Amino acid sequence: MNRKPKPISPPMSPPPLPSIPNSQSHKTLTPISLMARKSSLLKQTLIVLALFILAVYAFVNTFFSPPVAADADPAFNKLSQQNSNIEFKSSKVKVYMYNLPRKFTYGIIEQHSMARGGLVGPVADVSMLKYPGHQHMGEWYVFSDLSRPESERVGSPVVKVTDPGEADLFFVPVFSSLSLVVNVGGPAAAHRYSDEEMQEELVEWLEQQEYWRRNNGRDHVIIAGDPNAMLRVMDRIKNAVLLVSDFGRLRVDQGSLVKDVVIPYSHRINTYTGDPRVDNRNTLLFFMGNRYRKEGGKIRDLLFNILETEEDVVIKHGTQSRESRRAATQGMHTSKFCLNPAGDTPSACRLFDAIVSLCVPVIVSDSIELPFEDVIDYRKIAVFVETSAAIKPGFLISTLRAVTPDRILEYQRELKKVQRYFIYDHPNGAVNEIWREVSQKLPLIKIMINRDKRLVRRESSEPVCSSLCTNQSGLITSL
Repeated sequence: MNRKPKPISPPMSPPPLPSIPNSQSHKTLTPISLMARKSSLLKQTLIVLALFILAVYAFVNTFFSPPVAADADPAFNKLSQQNSNIEFKSSKVKVYMYNLPRKFTYGIIEQHSMARGGLVGPVADVSMLKYPGHQHMGEWYVFSDLSRPESERVGSPVVKVTDPGEADLFFVPVFSSLSLVVNVGGPAAAHRYSDEEMQEELVEWLEQQEYWRRNNGRDHVIIAGDPNAMLRVMDRIKNAVLLVSDFGRLRVDQGSLVKDVVIPYSHRINTYTGDPRVDNRNTLLFFMGNRYRKEGGKIRDLLFNILETEEDVVIKHGTQSRESRRAATQGMHTSKFCLNPAGDTPSACRLFDAIVSLCVPVIVSDSIELPFEDVIDYRKIAVFVETSAAIKPGFLISTLRAVTPDRILEYQRELKKVQRYFIYDHPNGAVNEIWREVSQKLPLIKIMINRDKRLVRRESSEPVCSSLCTNQSGLITSL
């Protein structure tokens, strides 16, 4: 059934706009309307005036008022300085030093003296014991640093704490390098001291300590300056931060640049205190040390054969003695270059003797690792020569003869700048630099501690990501 469509309604027209009043309408405004308009104008005027006054005040205060003196309120400044110091101290890494049983510290000094007839037995007052000087006595200086009152440790990158519960790191002050040489050079009669027994007893003591067990020793610091120090128990302490002279005796899963710190040997000759000069150094190249070494040190004998007939080269066999140190001091202080071949391991003490003598080191050791390389560019203070090139007849000497006096002076000036890094009794020397590098390990230590807690144990044959192989590339720095 068809339906008719409904008609569509036309669109509604918009409502008419209000009419704008003409001039005639204004003339007829009521008094009330006029009062409202005047009130609005008054408010606007007052707001503009207030903003103008504020702008003028700000301008005058900024450009014409005298600045507040920095010392206007001494009490406030003192409080601010105290707060600054507190914040600075709190940011330092906190180190706790174990109070080890006597036999691991002063007891080793006693044993060393008794083996040489200096003592007949232990002494009551350990303060009378003098640590014997030798090339690895850095362990004594680090121990002495933490033994001083905190007020005397000015400039140290770490702060000593007496409560182990507050500590970030734990220092184990064993004299491991001195222990190695207790029986060396003593009387023929056997002396009843065993370095291996000492190592075993130390680790047994550590493994009983709550804080060692807590993180498997990862937050502990142990100094093993001599390449042979602590080797018997290295697998049991390898998680710790090791302070080592090099990695020549350590496997890559025991020591690495990532977790450990390379420290300098203690120099055994007098520091050169004069200004950089060339005219008073008449010898081109100097070396005095043991000619016959093992492993990488075999290069020494080859270099002796090549160099000992050269006219302005002094190269001679010498051992550790007072007379040898006196002769070495004279030789290094009067030579332009000092030869530094590898010892039984890649590093040797004469490198650090050369540095404090301002005698430009000539390093012939392809796998050497060096202290404080994050702040020292060794290319500015030393000449590196690849071993295979150094043993070519004539190569080393012709290379050194080509170096100009001005270039040698540049080397000496750079050596002068970094001398303090290699002087253990300098107030801002080797000890502070060691602690600086140790403190930089803390973030990694925390990572490894947390990883240990959540990782499923791997097979021992699997590689670990926490080590970095030592230098095997033989990097060369040319002149």
